[in-house]
Amino acid sequence: MKDTIAPIISHRKKELARQYLAELDNHIRQLKEGTVERAHEIRDLAKILHVHPVHLSHTIKEVTGKSTCDHYEERLLAISKELLLTTDMSVATISRQLTYDPSNFTKFFKHFTGITPKKFRDQFKD
Repeated sequence: MKDTIAPIISHRKKELARQYLAELDNHIRQLKEGTVERAHEIRDLAKILHVHPVHLSHTIKEVTGKSTCDHYEERLLAISKELLLTTDMSVATISRQLTYDPSNFTKFFKHFTGITPKKFRDQFKD
């Protein structure tokens, strides 16, 4: 049987992952507050961190075990749920605030939760 040795992850890679997650959290907060006009892509976050997008993606996956998209989608879904449950904003307004087209937002939300944003709100607000 072949033994597998866990790779040693450098301090720099861990620091880059920490910085990425901090920048991502900041961006998600800005989306929630409605203070940004468009969602960042991986290349935007890589530029902020002064690294190549491919290097950033590989490093995040190596350090956290999740892709950059996984981290983004998890946070976006959490904010979506929070806005649905704590505000009276329409689903369309929430989707636009999160820089989504309303129909794409509904598809995104349903893909990860199994229900539409409206059904989610109705289910948990009653």
